[in-house]
Amino acid sequence: MGAPIDALKLPAKAAGLTPALISDEMRKEQLLDEVAKRSGAKRKDVKPIVEAMLEVLGEALGEARDVNLKPLGKIKVARTKQVANGRVINLRLRQSDMVIKELEDKAEAAE
Repeated sequence: MGAPIDALKLPAKAAGLTPALISDEMRKEQLLDEVAKRSGAKRKDVKPIVEAMLEVLGEALGEARDVNLKPLGKIKVARTKQVANGRVINLRLRQSDMVIKELEDKAEAAE
């Protein structure tokens, strides 16, 4: 049982829900659109870069390596479990107070 969303300082639209109940999942297509929009580059130009980045991250986490990417935060592999069709990797993400404040400010500005 996780802490309530309010305790985690997540956007207001998720208030009152636990993290397991949030269904607003970002897919790769949405990520590509957002990266293109924020960078001002064309989607076709950012796609190979984003896909390469995701591949590198997946390999590093699959090797149980810690990943420290500001402003995202520090990702640490908590545990790994082999299952019938692959593996489950439980991660811990630590974000600084400064990053959390920036995310809250952006969420408020968007409302």
